[in-house]
Amino acid sequence: MLPKAEFVHWWFATGFLILGLLLLAESLVGEAAWRRRPWRVYLWPSFLFLMGLLMWPVMTFYTNSTIHMLAHGSWAQAMMLAGAAELGLARGKLHSPYWSLTTAGAFLVSAAAILLHEQNGWFYARAAFLHHILGWTFVIGAAFPLARAFRPSSVVVRTGFALVFVVTAVFLYSDRDSASIFGHMSPLAGAQHR
Repeated sequence: MLPKAEFVHWWFATGFLILGLLLLAESLVGEAAWRRRPWRVYLWPSFLFLMGLLMWPVMTFYTNSTIHMLAHGSWAQAMMLAGAAELGLARGKLHSPYWSLTTAGAFLVSAAAILLHEQNGWFYARAAFLHHILGWTFVIGAAFPLARAFRPSSVVVRTGFALVFVVTAVFLYSDRDSASIFGHMSPLAGAQHR
């Protein structure tokens, strides 16, 4: 028996929360203090890569349509590519700060995947609302990794980048069938989930 979709969302919410907290900690203490322990530099990029790997089983076992498989597959590839580029930057194998534009691209690919596979309007059902809010969060949030490529030491940019992941986690944790705001919003969506 497979878990409900909300449990998968909660698992990934935990991953996004961990990513956000790691980035927030790095932003608060500063890059110099964060790099005193060499292993800390690899934490968030390797975790992002791992989340991309874990998206493949979601694509395989938890989807019910071709468009969902394509969306989750492209999201998995984008997360793995961004994680790999950030790992290359952390390791020193990649030298140009413009490699962090890969993360901005991953945000936009993720936003497109989330928005394009949800074919209902915002207020159709809780799942439609969640997909729209997540997609537009990543569209707007792509400004932070974009700015990070040009101003890598900016505390505001680093903090905003971290908070995109924290906000994403909050939205994914809010995905509950019993929450009245995320119940069915349109009578055309079917029976209420309460």
